[in-house]
Amino acid sequence: MSEYLVLVERDDEGGFSSWAPDLPGVAAAAATYQECVLLMREAVEFHLEGIREDGDVVPTPTVVGAVTIEAA
Repeated sequence: MSEYLVLVERDDEGGFSSWAPDLPGVAAAAATYQECVLLMREAVEFHLEGIREDGDVVPTPTVVGAVTIEAA
């Protein structure tokens, strides 16, 4: 099992959106953080399943770590 980085951002309306840098076009949006993460997990799994069914190569995750940096 591979782990893909997913970025979750708050949108202008107070909801959340997410995307995966290693999986172009895979994204999700929801009213809550938890729902957004759940929908994104489903989107990633669905996308990878489709890649496998098509006989294509599953992308290798390229991110080796993530940090949050506070700045003034």
